[in-house]
Amino acid sequence: MPKVNYLIDMDGVLISGQKIIPGADAFIARLKAKKIKFLVLTNNPIWTPLDLSHRLQNMGLDIDKDSIFTCAMATARFLDAQKPNGKAFVIGESGLQVALHEVGYIQTEFDPDYVVLGETFNYSFAQVTKAVRLINAGARFVATNPDATGPTDEGIVPACGAMAALIEKATGKAPFFVGKPNPFMMRAALNYLGVHSENTIMIGDRMDTDIVAGIQSGLGTILVLSGVTSRDMISAYPFQPQRVVGSVAELELD
Repeated sequence: MPKVNYLIDMDGVLISGQKIIPGADAFIARLKAKKIKFLVLTNNPIWTPLDLSHRLQNMGLDIDKDSIFTCAMATARFLDAQKPNGKAFVIGESGLQVALHEVGYIQTEFDPDYVVLGETFNYSFAQVTKAVRLINAGARFVATNPDATGPTDEGIVPACGAMAALIEKATGKAPFFVGKPNPFMMRAALNYLGVHSENTIMIGDRMDTDIVAGIQSGLGTILVLSGVTSRDMISAYPFQPQRVVGSVAELELD
């Protein structure tokens, strides 16, 4: 029987705001001790894997940069597969910018092949206007992730999906979302980790991104209740996780 591998969502599964979910550190330590392959999978395109690794380690989670895969990385791989060495007008932070540079993409506002929308700390009206005009002029519209909001210590903030809706309304053109629940991101993560879907389990706290992404990609699924989903919310969905646990602290590893 092949060893099981894990794709693990970050927010709501391993961390909540600036604190780790109780028991998440011990769970990661058990994965490492048993030499189980895993990848932290996140729809956060703001930070590079090195940045995220540093932040997680400061919280007490021993996760290196090579064990983190972001929707920005998936977006870069998608663009590289579609049009190698292309040009993009980018709205986003270093996590997206670095990922695109690493696949050879030029970032420019002059005749780009794509407008790529990520997330940023300060969405600029001028940037959004430029994006709308470039899309209307023929640039293809790609967005890193469909999340309408994101969590912060102060409360939710508008995220990529909300800004994409604004641009779609202004252009009449819908974006291609690369991040979860798009199976492209899941396949890209599996390839990055070097594992097969049949032997891999997705652990997440959201039914509408993590669990449906796992199901659509042929992975096993575990929903944790340490994030945004409560037990009484699960039955409202036409798809169901294979297992439901309170948190990763409850998971036993073979």
